[in-house]
This record gives sequence, structure tokens and C-alpha cells, in this order.
Amino acid sequence: MNKNKIILIILFALPIVIYLIFASAKHNSLFLPVISKNNQDVPFQWKTLEGKSATLEDKITVLGFPGSNIAEIKGNLFNLNQKIYNKYFGFKDFQMVMVMPKGTEDDCKQILRKLESVTEDLSGWNFVFTTPDSIQQYYNTFHFVGQLDQNHGTPAVYIIDKNLSHRGRKGKNKIGEEEFKESYNTVSAAELHNEMGDDVKILLREYRLALKKNDKRKDEFRDKITEEIESGIND
Repeated sequence: MNKNKIILIILFALPIVIYLIFASAKHNSLFLPVISKNNQDVPFQWKTLEGKSATLEDKITVLGFPGSNIAEIKGNLFNLNQKIYNKYFGFKDFQMVMVMPKGTEDDCKQILRKLESVTEDLSGWNFVFTTPDSIQQYYNTFHFVGQLDQNHGTPAVYIIDKNLSHRGRKGKNKIGEEEFKESYNTVSAAELHNEMGDDVKILLREYRLALKKNDKRKDEFRDKITEEIESGIND
């Protein structure tokens, strides 16, 4: 087969392959829908294990409310660490924020020690502590469909973007079916690996593309200024 035929086959096949890739996505694979905007940040009075404040602003955050049933949440947080944190922590500004009842500090330290055996850098994990009533009040501000249980927790986790918008799945998917997904179940390693993994990837790609576009504008502006300066010198 000569070179020209190979090139023609590639040119013909490539659009089909690209179409099949996007058609296989079960929701909009270019943009992760916004479910709610202008959500409240984590109160600065709530402190981490290091005695610092946490923030969602300018971060891509996996937000969770694990609750006080430590025996139950150990496995859930392990799933989250393996399927999401380990995969995406290398991306700038990606973090985990878990809102915990006061009194669970030692339990959280123990959980982190267990995770250290499988993850070298846990600096993106943030546990913040407050009263059960404050957890409920903060949770209510998001107007989630789900509810906290009697242990002031839920196995669900949520994606919050840098602008404090809650992201998820909303509207018609690629095959025209209506869907709504506000959270991801940490009990299910498969759901974290597949659905949440895809959605986090889409959001990270959004920011990467926006950054490239911004850099391009800066380059164009710099080139324009340089051109004007050089033109003025020549004149």
C-alpha cells in the first residue's frame, strides 16, 4: 500500500473514530454542568488537624460529610483515595475537604496513617471539624437532594469548582436521556472509578483549556504591544 492511500485512509477514518469516542460518552463530555452557583465557603473558624482554615475558593474540591461512624467511613474514604485522589492529586489546586464532627480528630489521624501505606503525599486531604449542628446548617446551604444520617454524615461526595459552584450531571445526555447526578457514592468503587472519574476529568480539562486560552490572549496582547513599540521606534 502506497503512502498516499495510507494518508487517505487515515483522513477518512479519523473523524469516525473521534465521533465514536464522543458518542460513547453518556453525558456532555465537553462541559460539566453547573447545578448551583455562589455556594458558601467552609467557615474559617473550622480548623484542620494542623489547626489551619480550609477554603473551597480557587480550588477544585471533592467535598464530603463522612459523619461519625468511623468503622463505616474507613472503607469509603479508602475507595475515594484510591479511585479519585491518587488519580488526580497531581493536578494543581485539586483537593479533598471532609467536614467532620468534633471528637473524631484522632480517628481521622488514624485513617490518614492507614492511607499513608498506599499514598505517599496526603497533603491534599483536609479534614475540618465543627459541631453536628453546624455541619447540618452548612450542608443545608447547598440544597442537596440527599440528606445527612443520624451520624451527621453521608457516603455521598460532591464536586465544587473554583468559583464555589456545585458541578454534576444535569439535563440531556449524549443519547438524549434526561439525567441528574449531584453526588457520587463512596461505597461504590466502581461509581467513583467510572462516573466520578470521568466528571472530575472533564472539569480539570475545562480549566486547562481556559488556561491555554488565557495564555494565548496574553501572548497575542504582548505581541501586539511589541509590534507597536517596534513600529514606533522605526518611525
